[in-house]
Amino acid sequence: MCGITGWTAYDRDLTGGAERAALTAMTATMKCRGPDAEGQWAGPHAALGHRRLAVIDLPGGSQPMGVAEDGRTLAVLTYSGELYNYRDLRRELRSRGHRFRTASDTEVVLHAYLEWGRSFTTRLNGMYALAVWDARTEELLLLRDRVGIKPLYYCCAGAGSEVLFASEPKALLAHPAVEAEVCADGLRELLSLAKTPGHAIYTGLREVRPGHLVTISRTGITEERYWALRAREHTDDLGVTVSTVRAMLEQIMIRQTVADVPLCSLLSGGLDSSAITALAARTAHRPGHAGVRSFSVTFDQHERDFVPDLMHVDSDQPYVRALAGHVGTDHTDITLATAGLMNHANRRAALHARDLPSGLGDFDLSALLLFRAVREHSTVALSGEGADELFGGYFWFHDPQTVRAGTFPWRAAIEVYTRAGFGDAPMSTRLLDPALVRALDLPGHRRERYRRALAEVPHPEHAGPVEHRMREITYLHLTRFLPMLLDRKDRMSMANGLEVRVPFCDHELIEYVFNVPWSMKTAAGREKSLLRAAVADLLPDAVLKRPKNPYPTIQDPRYTDTLRTALADLAHDSSAPVNALLDRTAVTKALNGDANPRDMRYAAELVLDLNTWLDDYRVRLDLP
Repeated sequence: MCGITGWTAYDRDLTGGAERAALTAMTATMKCRGPDAEGQWAGPHAALGHRRLAVIDLPGGSQPMGVAEDGRTLAVLTYSGELYNYRDLRRELRSRGHRFRTASDTEVVLHAYLEWGRSFTTRLNGMYALAVWDARTEELLLLRDRVGIKPLYYCCAGAGSEVLFASEPKALLAHPAVEAEVCADGLRELLSLAKTPGHAIYTGLREVRPGHLVTISRTGITEERYWALRAREHTDDLGVTVSTVRAMLEQIMIRQTVADVPLCSLLSGGLDSSAITALAARTAHRPGHAGVRSFSVTFDQHERDFVPDLMHVDSDQPYVRALAGHVGTDHTDITLATAGLMNHANRRAALHARDLPSGLGDFDLSALLLFRAVREHSTVALSGEGADELFGGYFWFHDPQTVRAGTFPWRAAIEVYTRAGFGDAPMSTRLLDPALVRALDLPGHRRERYRRALAEVPHPEHAGPVEHRMREITYLHLTRFLPMLLDRKDRMSMANGLEVRVPFCDHELIEYVFNVPWSMKTAAGREKSLLRAAVADLLPDAVLKRPKNPYPTIQDPRYTDTLRTALADLAHDSSAPVNALLDRTAVTKALNGDANPRDMRYAAELVLDLNTWLDDYRVRLDLP
């Protein structure tokens, strides 16, 4: 897992000193993604940078990596990710005459491109973002994995004659020709909690969309889709479906537990992480595999402070202990101190990891601190991300009100949550200037994005109304909600040089389960019935029957008190850039205690993060 960057220009030579300095600056911004090594390559019209986190073939996988023939460069690759089927591909490529000088998956990707050209995209199984400079055609290819596990951005510079790319926006913003500018549409996207594929918030920046290949040549930029969810008739009965899911998970775990560095699992005691941990433990019992370590997160005094609500039904720790004891992992609880979550430097580090304000507060911050602690023991971690979206785990999949809502279901669930009196919601705009909020028209923005998303959904023939709607909801989660979670997971983990693998996001598993009828996914009358059946023999009964519980959040009142103090300091700082965006009356009420602390928590988080972002990144807002 690594950080990649670079650019192409057809009207000037990129081997000069100024260009090298720019490439060095861009590459240096991603040292956290690749703490083990740095590499650069430059030719007349392309420059590639790389920061490496060594996971496979530690001595041999240096990048950028090139292939030459008769002293002439054919292609050069800078690559971030893991190719899980690289051993199979290497055997096939060897049978076709290719010779390898390393044991790395990077070299397999490069030779796969040389063998199959752009159709190599269909051969890769893994999580990846990569750039290939084809010196023969003078084309730059940017490729992103099917689900969007690994990030990749690009933008035009030099009056449109140059194209830059990077794993993160910070690397693009380090180039002297790129400015941190955000227009009204970018701010709408930031606040909408519905990730639009390809949108990058910053004006002029684009994300390579999941499952897409972008080609830059002398004639311009083209984009092609190499993978999409398709509607297929599901002919397996329930028993075959359960056994197929189990067999697929076992094969996925065999592929994804390959590493030349310490590997662990992230365990919450819920169904998803417990299934991954149990499967990893079984895989680890094979010859040549070490036992599995597992890590969980909790907060100091969490048992004292915990209050159940609509989503957080119970505490994780009893289930964590039950699963770890059942499968025999070497388990460690990571207890996060309130002081660390209140620390401004940590909050700033979380924002810089994303390059954007998330408005999610301790949801991001605790993940950053968890991964920092895990990285002291392991380089690779397994996570259960994606199961809820694929198998229907969230409560709003099963609530008639949110299912019928004419918007993204998680947005409808947020409204249910706030009306139930559990506090405000992520990206709450209640402290922002009402005139600005009206001008942004976030409801209108979400309606338009929702309409476009629904138009993409593939439906089989003769589907009934329930099946039709639940397929829509699953598709929305896989393409609009899951990408937000994957982005968070990537940024918070890679900020600490930790690679996180997500077995439930294997594209073959997604293709299969996406087309399983909703009646099978809920055959036992509850959420994720299909997954529960597939792993029933691996888990203790308490864990197997546990209701869905989301990632924990701190409930220590000192945390909210710190937010209030920071908001007060900001409100009295006339130089704070966010003040121009605030509703002074709402801020005063919040500070005077007129608002319930729970009702201002996320709103305050957003304001504080916006201010740090505007200040640190010197963002120019182009607003109505």
